[in-house]
Amino acid sequence: MTVPDRLAAALADRYRLERELGQGGMATVYLATDLRHQRQVALKVLRSDLAKSLGPDRFLREIRIAAKLNHPHILALFDSGEAGGFLYYVMPYLPGSSLRERLDREGELPIREAVRIIREVADALAFAHSQGVVHRDIKPDNVMLAGSHAVVADFGVAKAVSEASGRDTLTTAGVALGTPAYMAPEQATADPLVDHRADIYALGVMAYQLLTGRTPFMAATPQAVLAAHVTEDPDPPRKYRKQISAELEAVVLKCLAKRPADRWQSAGELLPYLDAAITPSSGLTPTSTRPVTGVPAAAAGAPSRRMLLGALGVVVAAGAAIGGWLTLRGRGGPARPAAIEQIAILPLADLSAVKDSLFANTLHDALISAIHRNGAVGVVSRTAVLRMGGDATSEEIARQLGVQAVMEGSIFRTGTVMRIIVQLVEPTTLRYLWTESYERDVSDVLGAQDSIVRAIASEMGAALTDRGANRGS
Repeated sequence: MTVPDRLAAALADRYRLERELGQGGMATVYLATDLRHQRQVALKVLRSDLAKSLGPDRFLREIRIAAKLNHPHILALFDSGEAGGFLYYVMPYLPGSSLRERLDREGELPIREAVRIIREVADALAFAHSQGVVHRDIKPDNVMLAGSHAVVADFGVAKAVSEASGRDTLTTAGVALGTPAYMAPEQATADPLVDHRADIYALGVMAYQLLTGRTPFMAATPQAVLAAHVTEDPDPPRKYRKQISAELEAVVLKCLAKRPADRWQSAGELLPYLDAAITPSSGLTPTSTRPVTGVPAAAAGAPSRRMLLGALGVVVAAGAAIGGWLTLRGRGGPARPAAIEQIAILPLADLSAVKDSLFANTLHDALISAIHRNGAVGVVSRTAVLRMGGDATSEEIARQLGVQAVMEGSIFRTGTVMRIIVQLVEPTTLRYLWTESYERDVSDVLGAQDSIVRAIASEMGAALTDRGANRGS
C-alpha cells in the first residue's frame, strides 16, 4: 500500500518512507530510510484515533523506558516522537521473517527448535522484567527470527499505551492492548493489577502453539476467546502431539494457570526447566504447581527433586565456566562421548542496533583460523560454509560438509561494550554441547577481537581435549 502523503511530509526531515509492511492492532509499520544514518528501519505509526486519545507527552515519557532495554534477544528501540499529529517509534528493520510467518508456513515446529525459541523469548522477558518493563503483547507476530535466533520486538509499547491511557485491556479508542488469543485472564477481565506474570501466560500460549500448531483456546469471536481464557482449562498439548514429553507439557500448562500466583513467578524461574527440556531424557518435572487436568500432580518427593534440579544447575553452570561438557547421548543406549573430528563455524548473527559487518566478518575469519591452529578439531573453510547459504539448517550443513558439530553465535554491541555468545551444537538434536559468552570493551577493536578469539579457541580446545581423554578412559 502507498504511504499517506501527510505522514510522509511530516517525517520528511528525518525519514524517507518507502512502503507499508503491515498493520497491527495498534500501529501501521513502514519500511523507511533513516536519512541521518543512511540505514533501513521499521517505522511504526500509532493509529490516529489512539494517538489522539493518548496525547504525545505521556506516551513518549513511558516509551523511553523501553528504549533503555539492551539485550541480545530484544529488538532495540532507535527513536520515537511526534510529527504532524502522528505518534511514531522506530526499530531496526530485520528482513527475515517473523515467527508468525514461520507458523503460517509450517504449523507446529520441531520440538527442540520450539523449546529453543521459547527459551530465548523467556530470557528476553527475564531481563526486561528485571528492569521493570512488561511487554503485555507477547505473540508470534512480535518475535522476529534473526538468523537462528529469536528477537522480541515492540517491548514496552503496549505497556506505554496502557500507562498513557490508564487502561489494561480496551482503550477509549477501542484498541485491544494485547491480542485475545494470547491474553492472560487478568488482562481479559481488566484487572488493574496486571503484572509481569501476564507475559508468562502469553509465553505459555505461544509455546502451546509452537508445539501443537494451534492456540489453546479457539472460538468464533474475540469475546468468546477471552471468555475461554477466563473460564476454561486448556487441553493437554499431548492430546494433539504425542511426542511432547510429560515434563514439557507440565511446564507449558503451569504457564497457563488461571491465577497468576499458580504460574511461574518469574521468567528466570522457568529457564532451567526449558534447558532441561532441550536435553534428552531430562526427566525433571516442575514442582510447587497446582494439579492441571491431564498432567499428574507433583510427586510427594518434589522437594528433593527441586534440590536435585538446583544441584544439577550448579554442575552445568560450573561445567560451562570451564569450557563445557561435550557429551552426546547414543540413540537407544547409555550416554557416551561421541567423536567430533570436524566442525563448521557459521557467521555470527549481529543483533546490535548499529551493525558492524566488517567486525563480524573478520571475527568469523579469525575464529576459523584460531580454532584450526589450535589443532583440537578440524574446521571446514569459510568458503564451504558460505556456499551453504543463510537458510541452511544445522543438520543440512552437517550432512553436506561432513561435520559432527556446528558452532554458531551472536554479537550484540551497545556503546563500547560488546557481548559475544557462542555455542557448539549437535546438528540432529539441536542440543548445545558447549556454550559460553564473552564481554569486551571494544574501544580497541583489534585488541578486543584478538582477546575474544584466543579465549574461544583456548576454551573450546581444552574442552575437546578433556573430552577426548574421557573417551579413552
